[in-house]
Amino acid sequence: MTGSPPLRSTAWFGDSADPTGGGLRAFSHRSRMRQLGYLPEEHLGKPVIAVLNPWSDINPCHMHLRERADQVKRGVWQAGGFPLEFPVSTLSETFQKPTPMLYRNLLAMETEELLRSYPVDGAVLMGGCDKTVPALLMGAASAGLPALVVPSGPMLRGHHRGRTLGSGTDLWGYWDEYRAGRIGECEMAQLEGSLARSPGHCMTMGTASTMTAAAEALGMALPGASSIPAVDSGHQRMAAAAGARVVEMVCEQLTPDQIMTREAFEDAAATVLALGGSTNALIHLVAMAGRLGVPLSLDDFDAIGRRVPVLADVRPVGSALMEDFHYAGGLPALLRQLAEVPGALHPDRPTATGKPFGSYYAEAETHDPKVIRTARDPVAGEGGVAVLRGNLAPGGAVVKHLAASPALLTHTGPAVVFDSYQELRRDIDDPSLGITEDSVLVLRGAGPLGGPGMPEYGMLPIPAYLLERGVQDLVRISDARMSGTSYGTCVLHIAPESQVGGPLALVRSGDPITLDVPRRLLRLDVSDEELARRRAAWQPPEPRFRRGYGALYAEHVSQADQGCDFDFLAGPGTDPMPDPS
Repeated sequence: MTGSPPLRSTAWFGDSADPTGGGLRAFSHRSRMRQLGYLPEEHLGKPVIAVLNPWSDINPCHMHLRERADQVKRGVWQAGGFPLEFPVSTLSETFQKPTPMLYRNLLAMETEELLRSYPVDGAVLMGGCDKTVPALLMGAASAGLPALVVPSGPMLRGHHRGRTLGSGTDLWGYWDEYRAGRIGECEMAQLEGSLARSPGHCMTMGTASTMTAAAEALGMALPGASSIPAVDSGHQRMAAAAGARVVEMVCEQLTPDQIMTREAFEDAAATVLALGGSTNALIHLVAMAGRLGVPLSLDDFDAIGRRVPVLADVRPVGSALMEDFHYAGGLPALLRQLAEVPGALHPDRPTATGKPFGSYYAEAETHDPKVIRTARDPVAGEGGVAVLRGNLAPGGAVVKHLAASPALLTHTGPAVVFDSYQELRRDIDDPSLGITEDSVLVLRGAGPLGGPGMPEYGMLPIPAYLLERGVQDLVRISDARMSGTSYGTCVLHIAPESQVGGPLALVRSGDPITLDVPRRLLRLDVSDEELARRRAAWQPPEPRFRRGYGALYAEHVSQADQGCDFDFLAGPGTDPMPDPS
C-alpha cells in the first residue's frame, strides 16, 4: 500500500515499518492477533476490512451469507487487504415479532459502534432482508468509513401446479382464496413448499428488492449487484469483486458522505418509483438521508413520482419476478431507460466504484422489453407511490396506488374502526359490523409507538363473506406499514400516528372518510368543532415499555414521515473515534 493514506488500523497495531513500535497497547494488540493465529505480514500495514454478516439459522434471506462472506474475504485478500468477519443482528422479516422494524435502529447503532470501536479501515455490508440494508447503511453513514453493500439477492421463483409464484404476493392471494372457501387444506399444505424454494429474499418487488436496488442506485453497491439471484454463480463473483473494491475505496478515502448526496437520494427515489417499489422505501430513505444531513421529505417523493414512469413489469404492480428482471438486464438496463426521462437522473455524481453514476448504465442493454419498459411504453405513466395529506394525515400518508383498485382511488365511505390488530383479527368476519364494499376499514394503534415498531398490518383482511361474494378490495387506512409484496387500496404510514394523539385516534365507526388519490387527499368528513370535542376527551394510552430497549425506542423514535429514526442518531455523525492507546 505504498503511497496510500495512513490507515486507521495503524493506531491499534503500529506502523508495519516499525513492528516493535506503537507502545504497550500496540504490542498487546499484535500479541492478541498472534493468539488468533495471524502472521504479522497478513495484516500489518494492510487495510483491515470488516465484513458485517447478519447470517443466522432463522433468516432465510441470509441463509447463504456464511458462504458469501468467504467470497468477500477472497476479494479482500486478492486486493491486498485483511478481512475480519463480524456477526451482526439478524433482522428476519419472516420470524421476528412484533416486527424487525422495531430493531432496525438497533442494528444501525450496532453497525456504527462496531465500526467505530474496532481496528477497521472499511466495511462490506452484507444483507437483503427488508430492514437490514437500511440499518447497515444508516450505521455506516454515521461511522463514516468506506463501505460497500453486498445484496443477498432474490430467491428463485416459486412453482405450483404449473403456475409461477411470487413470495408474499401470491401468499396473500392464496390465503384469501382459502378464506373464501375456494381452495382446501391439502392445496395450502402443498403451497407451503412451493412459495419459497431457495436462499434469498423475496423475488417480487417487495421491500428487500426495493432497498437493495436503492442501495445500487445510491452508488453504494456495484453495478448490477442488486438483482443477481442468490444462488447464481454471478452472485459469488459479485461478492468477491465487492471485497476487492472496498480495499481500493479505503486507499482512495472514499466515504459514504461523498457518495450519498442529495442527488444520490433523488436518484434512489426515482429508481424506487420507476420500479413500482415498496412504500417502506420512503421511511428508510428519509432515515438514511437524515444520518448525513441531506434534506429529503415525502413531498420530494411525490414530486419525483409525478414525472417518473414505472418501467419494471414486476409483481405486485406487474407480472414478472426478479429472476426475469435480472436476466432482462437488471437495474442498469432500467436506469438506462429511466435516463431518457429529462432530469430523472444525475449521471455525473460519484459512486463507490470511483466512477460517475452514468457509468452504471451507459452500456446496459435490455434483453426483454416486456419486463423492462421504455419511457415511451411504460407500465404506468407516473411512479407507483403517492403521498396524501389532509385533516386525517397532516404529516402525510402513502398509498401504492398502482397496486390498488382504480375504482377505489376516489372514494367516500363510512369508517369501520379497529383499535388493534388483535381486535381486527378477532372481529373482521363478524357480519354484525356491517362491513360492505363501500366501507373504509380503519386500523389504529399500529404506528411506530402503537405497534410497537409499525408492523406490516396495513393490508387489512377483507371479511370472508365479502370474499365469497367476489369482493377483492376495500379502502383500508392505518398508521401501520405493509409488505412491499402486498397489494390493494391500502393507505399507510398516517402521521402523526394514533398513539400520540394524531387525528386517526379521533375517528369513530360511521364517520365518512374521503380518499382522493388524484388530488392527493385523505380527509375525515367531520366538523372541526366535533373533532375538537373528541380531542378534549382523548386520553393517551399507557406506555408499552417500562425498561430496556423498548423504553429507549419509545422515548426517542420519530414518526413515519421523519423516517422512524432515533432523535439522538439522526444527523451527521460527529462522535470522536476512540483512542486505542
